[in-house]
Amino acid sequence: MLRLVLCLALLDPSGVAEVPRRNIPAREVLTPQGDRLGYAPVPRPYTGTRRLTGVLVGRDRETGRHITCGGTVVRSRSRSLVLTAAHCLRNHGRMLEQLAFLPGYDRGRPVEGVWPVERTWVPSRWRGRGFAPDLLPYDVGLAGVSAKPRGRLEDLTGRGLRPLPTRRGTPLRGLELLGYPAGKQYPGNRMYRCVGDAVEGKERGPGVLVTRNCHAAAGGSGGPALYEGGVAGVVSSSSPLRDDKGFTVLSRLGSRTFTRMYEQADRIMLRSK
Repeated sequence: MLRLVLCLALLDPSGVAEVPRRNIPAREVLTPQGDRLGYAPVPRPYTGTRRLTGVLVGRDRETGRHITCGGTVVRSRSRSLVLTAAHCLRNHGRMLEQLAFLPGYDRGRPVEGVWPVERTWVPSRWRGRGFAPDLLPYDVGLAGVSAKPRGRLEDLTGRGLRPLPTRRGTPLRGLELLGYPAGKQYPGNRMYRCVGDAVEGKERGPGVLVTRNCHAAAGGSGGPALYEGGVAGVVSSSSPLRDDKGFTVLSRLGSRTFTRMYEQADRIMLRSK
């Protein structure tokens, strides 16, 4: 199995270094008009399931820095849940504050409004711990957003993506990764996509998916991996940006840990006014 050597710059765009001329070999780029990381801008205006994806913004109270990740509306009875990466909700074990979700975010415009986060859920392994390779299968989090006078989140955005609980060892071909990469090459305020095939990356635990067709840059964490009309995982991390054979790691939604967390979050937000 693949030995995972990861880049933590995915969380914080300020950590981005200049990338080589091409990180993904041209023959491995599956995205039409894909760049050196395998990504291409999503055509505007955003429509369909892409309107459900946006940015999740929070502040680290210890450093005072604002952190931006991706997130997407996930289907629920409460109509109030956002799927993202666990490390987008807890930075170095610290819960971020002033969290808000901006679905359909486009060049500085919160197209579907700003939704303050009311509650968050991450697997117990992430509480009080920093980022580590053994936590990758559990790098999935949920945020419950407050309702507005006009209704709950899915009342305005439309039905969220249904979670696809694929089992460990299941290869997925034709995934579409969405996110808001930032840095010298990317603006950080526009949605990009990458098409990739993913295979199993770890032998034990719930497992993670790895794609060598996409090399996610900073700001891409928490973005969804779309598959057959649903969401099969979230962008967790990548190999270092100096890697000329870069890859991206995706955390699956197939574990019992995620299922229990999802059901609990939905019950609590269903009772929320």
